[in-house]
Amino acid sequence: MVTLINRVDSSPRELRHPEKQNKPDSPILKKPDWLRVKAPGSTGYNETRGIVRDAKLVTVCEEAACPNIGECWSKNHATIMIMGDTCTRACAFCNVKTGLPQPLDTDEPRRVGETVALMKLSHVVITSVDRDDLKDGGAAHFAEVIRQIRTQSPKTTIEILTPDFLRKEGAAEIVIDAKPDVFNHNLETVPRNYLKIRPGARYFHSLRLLERVKERDPQQFTKSGIMVGLGETREEVMQVMDDMRSAGIDFITIGQYLQPTRKHAAIDRFVTPDEFKAYEAIARAKGFLMVSSSPLTRSSHHAGEDFERLRAARAAKK
Repeated sequence: MVTLINRVDSSPRELRHPEKQNKPDSPILKKPDWLRVKAPGSTGYNETRGIVRDAKLVTVCEEAACPNIGECWSKNHATIMIMGDTCTRACAFCNVKTGLPQPLDTDEPRRVGETVALMKLSHVVITSVDRDDLKDGGAAHFAEVIRQIRTQSPKTTIEILTPDFLRKEGAAEIVIDAKPDVFNHNLETVPRNYLKIRPGARYFHSLRLLERVKERDPQQFTKSGIMVGLGETREEVMQVMDDMRSAGIDFITIGQYLQPTRKHAAIDRFVTPDEFKAYEAIARAKGFLMVSSSPLTRSSHHAGEDFERLRAARAAKK
């Protein structure tokens, strides 16, 4: 899945995380066979890469070394990251740089709409960095991006992957009222890990955000995901599933955490494909409309195909 963002600096990855430099280096475990993928380089991949380069954009997929980049780019799939390249949070799992972001680019929503139309996307995922520096956390910018896509590419379905809008009164409602087709916000990990893995966030606030989507617009699909391999127990994962269902979440994704650099949180273990299949069976039994659970699952991986299955699953329940 392609992630397009504005220009970022080209300094070495580990030097772009000063907040992590004082942490001891964590050993990076050797990947098992089930996490090995083919190197990118197909014709479709190169075409997508050309679009990115011609638009003077760079990709988080490249920076984060996403294991799915070859597959997704070859299919011309795209997740556009808005509001710049610098996050105000410093999550221990994330490879996006941390610092004080630049002011919002007010022309960005128009350009995003143009890019979606140019790439002829049937489904697009819009995500962003956290912008705690903004009064509304960037909610109005999200809404304008959605409106521009509706105008310039009206047949494209829109999935958003938002920040938590923590302490931003009324921000979530601005985005909900823009009516994306899917409202996604990832819980990322089990509650016990939050202080270590996601210190700037609050587990129950994130759950409540997704619950508010359903209260305000029951027709919007809601989606959330977690990473495993961070020391969580099976029971803790099952409790997160129950919490998600209590909040009315339709779609859960579960994927293997992969350590971006030695400065990031270490992998506790590699969860086996059989364990992922077991998690999928449990989640389906708990009533989720859609479940994606595999070592290579990511929030935006196969998002378009999954959206069609999501709609079909809802229709089948009526």
